Amino acid sequence: MSGDASSRRRGWGMIVYAVVATLVVGWALTVSARSAEQGDDLRSTLTLIAPASPGGGWDTFTREQQAAMRANGIVNNATVLNIAGAGGTIGLGKFSTLDGRATNLLTTGTVMSGAIALNDSPVAMTDVRPLARISEEYDIIVVPADSPYQSIEDLVADWEQDPGAFPFTGGSAGGLDHLIVADLAIKAGIDPTQITYIPQSGGGEAIQVLSSGDAQAAVSGYNEFADQIAAGRMRGLAIVSPERVEGIDLPTLIEQGYEVSMTNWRGFLAPSGITDEEFAELEAIVTETAQSPEWQEAMERNKWTDVFLTGQDLLDFIEEDTRQNEQLVEELGL
Repeated sequence: MSGDASSRRRGWGMIVYAVVATLVVGWALTVSARSAEQGDDLRSTLTLIAPASPGGGWDTFTREQQAAMRANGIVNNATVLNIAGAGGTIGLGKFSTLDGRATNLLTTGTVMSGAIALNDSPVAMTDVRPLARISEEYDIIVVPADSPYQSIEDLVADWEQDPGAFPFTGGSAGGLDHLIVADLAIKAGIDPTQITYIPQSGGGEAIQVLSSGDAQAAVSGYNEFADQIAAGRMRGLAIVSPERVEGIDLPTLIEQGYEVSMTNWRGFLAPSGITDEEFAELEAIVTETAQSPEWQEAMERNKWTDVFLTGQDLLDFIEEDTRQNEQLVEELGL
């Protein structure tokens, strides 16, 4: 990657961070005051920050966690706050200013890892305190029902003829959906810097782009497209998983000859500057929630997989996940 490109990205990241730092002051003071009034009792009140707009994967995950916490009395007053933008890095920037305010958690995952690399974010996950990896789901690749493509092989055959004229759509630039397209291009012998990708804030917007004919194929989480497939408006071509997923009748990319398997994991970050006792209590809260029957039912309903992980194993996982995503972003030439 050229030094000029890297400098431009770093400059953009610092500008965003400066704007975020200004905007967050009033919001952070409000959160702090509310926490102080309630004595910072972590089981009394907890703000779960979803770094995306309502309705998407991060928001759904966060609200399912909220519901499970409430249903089991694990947290009496769990609330959700949406802070969208830049693949979660706007929310991360704001969250990094909540030093020592333990009554806040930030939802995180694969998308944020890629966005940090793409935007050269001045704040990384390890600048706060990774708390837990909780669940994962897999992306699928879909085309409109009237598309001529019946398989990934059909799609790649056209794509490789003129990569730039074959647009894909999906979630944020640098996020999991984008990285899957890049990895598929590499495995298919297509220069990833030549692909055309139309980023959207989530699967709903990607559906609109695909339905309008502005993209040939879309990539996002299974739940984003399940209703469209069931209604016969879209056709699923592949699931991006190491093996077939029970309840989802789609072949993997690996089955179809492309060694591409990426997981969309989700979990929580805790603020920096909190005590070890506060961190342990937050870890106990998310552990109890993950073990609750309401959360188990939510995972089954959403076709999510339990991948609960904490401690040093979590830190090692995030380090490896970050390395892989940075490598793909670099290969994209972004």
